[in-house]
Amino acid sequence: MYLPISLASAAAAAFTNIWLSMRIGQVRHAKKISVGDGGDEALIRRMRAQANFIENAPIVLVLITVIELSRPINPWLAGIALVFALARVAHGVGMDGGTFKVGRMIGTLVTMLTLLGLGVWAATIAIDM
Repeated sequence: MYLPISLASAAAAAFTNIWLSMRIGQVRHAKKISVGDGGDEALIRRMRAQANFIENAPIVLVLITVIELSRPINPWLAGIALVFALARVAHGVGMDGGTFKVGRMIGTLVTMLTLLGLGVWAATIAIDM
């Protein structure tokens, strides 16, 4: 079975994770910190941005996949997946602080709403079957 929304979501998650890793590497290189965080706030922020992504993305991807298996080719699901991907980028940038620190809050809020919405959607599908 072809699952275009799930595939696109997984690809977006892979690219986001690579991007977050590269941002960590930039700070590590600039500050010459090869292991740990060296107590450097910028590095800690970027490491937490990636860790937060890794904590949340897998369950969202699972929910997207099982919903798509139950309700194929759903434009609402595609929209939710896109908004989640954008929110995770906003969160990563917002974790740096600075002028777009609101991105952290936006990313967190959208992630929580995505988890809640997809969880409720999956539960209603399960109850309806």
